[in-house]
Parts: sequence; structure tokens; C-alpha cells
Amino acid sequence: MEEVKKTGAESKPASFWKGVKAEFSKIIWPTKETLTKQSVAVVVITVITAGLIAVIDRGLQYGINFVIR
Repeated sequence: MEEVKKTGAESKPASFWKGVKAEFSKIIWPTKETLTKQSVAVVVITVITAGLIAVIDRGLQYGINFVIR
């Protein structure tokens, strides 16, 4: 069985972490205002979607119960 040669990245953990640090510095973090607006949007959309699902569920439940009786 042949031994698998390690590539440069696999044999040098220090270079991996340098790469991670370089990539991490490229991240553009959102401002507090942007984060707040996006969080509120997610919560509002979630509540609206949950409401729509509840209405559809009740409607289907009513319809099935009507057909069964």
C-alpha cells in the first residue's frame, strides 16, 4: 500500500491558521442598526408565516371534519 503524501496545507498547521486569520479579516460585520433591522424583519416574517400556517391548518381541519361528519 502506498503512503499518501501530505500537501503543504496539511503538513503545516501554522499556515492553515494564518489563512483562517486572513479570511476572518475580510469579513464585513454589520452595524448594530443593520443587525437590528434584519432581526426585526426575520421575527415579523416568522410571525406572519406562523399565522398563515395556523389559518390554513384550521381551515383544512374544519373542511376535513365537515366531510367526515
